[in-house]
Amino acid sequence: MIRNFVLVLISLLSVTVTANEPLFPQKPGMVSYTYRNEFAKDFAGTLDTIVGLGITDMEFSNLFGKSASEIRTMLDQRGMKCSSFGVSYAALRNNTHEVAQNAKTLGASFVRVAWVPNRQPFTLELAEQTTREFNEIGRRLRNEFGLTFCYHNHGYEFAKHGDGTLFDVLMAQTNPQDVFIELDILWVQFPGADPVKLIQQYGPRIKLMHLKDLKKGIVGDLSGKTATENDVALGDGQIDIPGVLAAAKKAGVEHYYLEDESPSIETQIPKSIAYLKSL
Repeated sequence: MIRNFVLVLISLLSVTVTANEPLFPQKPGMVSYTYRNEFAKDFAGTLDTIVGLGITDMEFSNLFGKSASEIRTMLDQRGMKCSSFGVSYAALRNNTHEVAQNAKTLGASFVRVAWVPNRQPFTLELAEQTTREFNEIGRRLRNEFGLTFCYHNHGYEFAKHGDGTLFDVLMAQTNPQDVFIELDILWVQFPGADPVKLIQQYGPRIKLMHLKDLKKGIVGDLSGKTATENDVALGDGQIDIPGVLAAAKKAGVEHYYLEDESPSIETQIPKSIAYLKSL
């Protein structure tokens, strides 16, 4: 009887320890776009602000008039790194070699595109054209430069098609070795999709994630656009952040970046960091 009691006690203690484990024990990264105005005025000082928040992993989507080597030096001086480099679709298609060299100089492993211009509203024909181009870009980045291509969804891809959406067409027709996703959870929620279900469906294809939250009460559409004030601190909006993080952890997402497009980042970013620690 004593042995059985001990086994039950050990079992209960194990459950308690598991329940108290942090859901997001690591530090998030930061998208440079969050501090776009600050970087434009004082690049080095903005890096100091970010590292002062305990964040060392960066995704740059702008070089802010500096060379990649200059930025790399400033990152190295602060013990920071750049894991992902975001560029325009035109730059990636027309200047692939330059983009790749900048990414490698920065130290990035991923090259990301967040918008395919002049394809909104998205149609099946445009989706199929996009998949062909993505496959070519991803194959070249992987074979010639050892880089991984990620597409950052922006909401317009979730137009209905058959039993799914045009996002499903993108995933079905792109090569899983060459094309991956940086999942922006706000731009999944905004057009009416479910971020948790999407992560569960496409987990292995999702390498990067933008952590952000959408103001409660906002009803979205397929435009890929909303007021910047609709970005709120994590946990204050309508997205199931704990559910997203649990699914992302299981899926093996490699990098998580805070993105907040609002004019209230001075208060909202520390609040988002504190929220992640509390989970």
